[in-house]
Amino acid sequence: MGEQEQTVEVGGFDGASDNDFQAFVTSRWSHLMRTAFLLTGQQYAAEDLVQSSLERTYVSWRRVSAAGDPDAYVRRIMINLHARKHRRKLKEFLSLQDSGPVFDRPEHGDRMAQADDRAALLHALAQLPTRQREAVVLRYWEDLSETQTAEAMGCSVGAVKSNAAKGIAKLRAIPELTEKVGSRGEK
Repeated sequence: MGEQEQTVEVGGFDGASDNDFQAFVTSRWSHLMRTAFLLTGQQYAAEDLVQSSLERTYVSWRRVSAAGDPDAYVRRIMINLHARKHRRKLKEFLSLQDSGPVFDRPEHGDRMAQADDRAALLHALAQLPTRQREAVVLRYWEDLSETQTAEAMGCSVGAVKSNAAKGIAKLRAIPELTEKVGSRGEK
């Protein structure tokens, strides 16, 4: 009997699916890290959130890639994991003593990279309750529609509108942030 070469698929994956997933991760890593950092406020927590989300995505990659919007799938996993971690807390205060996220280079149109005082903005964002922070990050930094944000957060469009409006109102009420915005407008 001659030996026949067999292709072994790990977890139902073949080489092409593995390559597709690797290409997705490589192209979206900076974007996913920025979103995760805005949600968590800490570099190490953002890295953990992205890696955990990508682990779950990898298991279902064939189905996810066939559906046509892997970004939405990963975003939903990130929101679910983040919400699950903070569900029992009424309010979260984050210490932002880290130097901030490290990205290879900012993407074109990245509002965070263009901010004059990134630390003040991140500190203000960290003061929001979890659901408000999620709504503000997805609506205004990710530039998702209200419907896309509602899908990612697993809530109604009305809840997105309410959380985003409350979050923006709280951001506007933070003196150190309004001072930065006001001083830029006077120049």
